Amino acid sequence: MAGVIRVLIADDDPLVRVGLSMVLGAGPDLQLVGEAADGAEAVELARRLRPDVVLMDIRMPRMDGLTATGEIRRAGPEPAVIVLTTFDTDEHLLGALRLGANGFLLKDIAPEAILDAVRRAAAGEPILAPAVLPRLITHAVGRPEQAGPGEGAARARAALDRLSEREREVAEAVATGSSNAEIGAELHMSVPTVKAYVSRLLEKLGCANRVQVAILVHESRQ
Repeated sequence: MAGVIRVLIADDDPLVRVGLSMVLGAGPDLQLVGEAADGAEAVELARRLRPDVVLMDIRMPRMDGLTATGEIRRAGPEPAVIVLTTFDTDEHLLGALRLGANGFLLKDIAPEAILDAVRRAAAGEPILAPAVLPRLITHAVGRPEQAGPGEGAARARAALDRLSEREREVAEAVATGSSNAEIGAELHMSVPTVKAYVSRLLEKLGCANRVQVAILVHESRQ
């Protein structure tokens, strides 16, 4: 059906799956296409059903949600993956985002916020509040994983130097946590044009999501 967002739920708690399915049922533009009880099933269903958005729990048997997110992301940038968690910790968030998740939601948020997040994810928007982004970036930049002192910043600067002036402006705007509409207003661009630039940035920089772009921008300033 044209314009309908197809959603897959992955959670080992049947009550959570029922609750989420009821929430999604309130959205006339949303369609629940499948439910998975563990990460391995989520990967299989994502490949077979090709949903637009996956709501992915972190802690599940057989294969956890982080591993499942990484497996799904190996096939490309789609579907969008929103990680569901009861733990608002930097490690969980960064782990999910580094593996290619599009954002996260706490399980106790309002149903309207879930519907909004699914729609935004399907439209290519980040599912991270601007207030959360600086904390994540500080945590990520402050913990270089493999590079020695200064190496991460040098690599980041080299990557950004490959961008055009306009691409660099968009990357700097993405690093603030701004939405496509906000970036468009700031840089006097249409939203479709912003989306095209963001897609180009992800490809050129080898990033899986906008938060990785933001981390790269901030690393380049070190």
